[in-house]
Amino acid sequence: MIIVGLLLASSIAGFAQEAKTVKLEQTPGEFKTKELKLKAGKPYVFDVTNKGVDHAVGFVIAPAGKTDQDHHVQAAYLSKTIKDGESAKSGEVTLEKGEYVYFCPLNPTPQYKITVK
Repeated sequence: MIIVGLLLASSIAGFAQEAKTVKLEQTPGEFKTKELKLKAGKPYVFDVTNKGVDHAVGFVIAPAGKTDQDHHVQAAYLSKTIKDGESAKSGEVTLEKGEYVYFCPLNPTPQYKITVK
């Protein structure tokens, strides 16, 4: 019985998708990457680096047109705010088809487009 349980657990683990890491750099007033195209139902982790911003920065993903805090994709929040030269990762994020935006809530940046197909 134990062997059957172990085999079942290992086969289920084989179906789990490994999250793809998306690296982003935030510089004063902007992210270097201006648009993302992602696949629906696939897990992603966002790895954000602060490159030259003289104060802490963060990262937010929200549905396009619904950027107030109530609609933020909370799993996309970074593990901490990041100072110049630091990096931090988000939790694992899986998005449905649609249009989203990403931006820094602490450093005035434009809202950048994420298209999920």
